[in-house]
Amino acid sequence: MALRRAKNTWRTTADAAPAHDWAVELRGVRRQYGRGASAVHALRGIDLTLPRGSFTAVMGPSGSGKSTFLQCAAGLDRPTDGSVRLGGTEITGMSENKLTELRRSRLGFVFQAFNLLPSLTVEQNVVLPMRLAGDRPDRRRAAELLGQVGLAGKGDRRPGELSGGQQQRVAIARALVTSPDVIFADEPTGALDTTTAAEILALLRNAVDSLRATVVMVTHDPAAAAYADQVLFLADGAIADALPSASSSQIAARMTALTTARHPLAGVAA
Repeated sequence: MALRRAKNTWRTTADAAPAHDWAVELRGVRRQYGRGASAVHALRGIDLTLPRGSFTAVMGPSGSGKSTFLQCAAGLDRPTDGSVRLGGTEITGMSENKLTELRRSRLGFVFQAFNLLPSLTVEQNVVLPMRLAGDRPDRRRAAELLGQVGLAGKGDRRPGELSGGQQQRVAIARALVTSPDVIFADEPTGALDTTTAAEILALLRNAVDSLRATVVMVTHDPAAAAYADQVLFLADGAIADALPSASSSQIAARMTALTTARHPLAGVAA
């Protein structure tokens, strides 16, 4: 899978998915906080299209706009300008109620902190998006997903009885339960050891390869980004570079070059 840039729009080609098959579309997305001289331009015109069934990692130096990008793309924050489409649906002008409904039924989320409800069982946590969307919880679907993430037979456990890696597996099952258009992952391995992190990333990779899920993951870790089909590098609120199917060392080198280009004196002794 390759990346190409056409008319300042970053596109992932699989090869060149038809327009109706884009899972994520951002057109001229800008996000500004504050006004006047003190205004912060977190995003400076993001143009991006990603096809269904792709795994994209987003990296960048601190303050590059990674978190704002994820929040705007997932409908958790509204861009100042531009438009966002998820699964072919324009979400930019949606009411908050409609956005909440869309997030519950058509998006999945995996966070660094797991965000499981401790008072609910594992199974209840997995089917929670169904309940919130007003649908009848599908216990068979929950059991199937728990088996796929290596937690068969643990549906009646509480999150507190599980390890951190197991809790993140529950979060992945929960993210997949509604067969969402896109799964947004924010530093999903940040709180895990290296071995467990690799297991979690392999699960996300498998969700893309076997279930045709679409994953957009923000990460600071080149080893994590290496599981993706492509890596987008943000700098100063814009997409500065892109790298398809790369090793962790290649990704780390590109990050170093990007950081050095922004701060030429970085790493130079006084």
